[in-house]
Amino acid sequence: MSIRDWPEDSRPRERLLRHGPAGLAPAELIAVLLGSGVRGLSAVELGQRLLAQAGSLSALLNAPEACRGGGLGPAKRARLLAALELARRSLGEELAARPALNTPAESAAFLRAQLRDRAYEVFAVLFLDNRHRVLAFEELFRGTLDGASVPPREVVRACLRHNAAAVILAHNHPSGVAEPSQADVALTQTLRQALELVGVRVLDHLIVGAGVPVSLCQRGLC
Repeated sequence: MSIRDWPEDSRPRERLLRHGPAGLAPAELIAVLLGSGVRGLSAVELGQRLLAQAGSLSALLNAPEACRGGGLGPAKRARLLAALELARRSLGEELAARPALNTPAESAAFLRAQLRDRAYEVFAVLFLDNRHRVLAFEELFRGTLDGASVPPREVVRACLRHNAAAVILAHNHPSGVAEPSQADVALTQTLRQALELVGVRVLDHLIVGAGVPVSLCQRGLC
């Protein structure tokens, strides 16, 4: 049965407009974004199937392979990815509006939301002023990370562009295991030395995995 044939007070879009999005299940929110289903499946049923195949909402939105064979075409998948990106940018604006990052937990929460579910490795930087207020967040590099793939001069250049006094480095481990490798430790030390030459302090390097991000500084590794 098409959603159009449902009673009006049962349709996801009408319920969202009348009562707000909080009362809708994830599959119903996906249905609103998709706008329509596919042959044999309503938009809600398609949302349920996509969630079941992907294993989670974040996996569906972040991993292209999670959508293969699920009946989700390029246009519908683009809507889902656009919704996630809007949420990320909203979180970034909220963070930037805060007066300062005073604890590792505050920066870890933001970076976890940004990097946790990426299917590939991303190296990113939070640029801060001398009062630890957020100036910008930028993804600088993608792919397997080591000293060669993260050129220190490019990180220095980004710091100068943002006029940063301090930075929090971050990258994710797509495997979900956030334990730092020897390459992670070496990269942190290399960047710390390079940034010291231009007066920029490295406050931390966080590794984002499936759980709580790991702080290299708290481990005494940076």
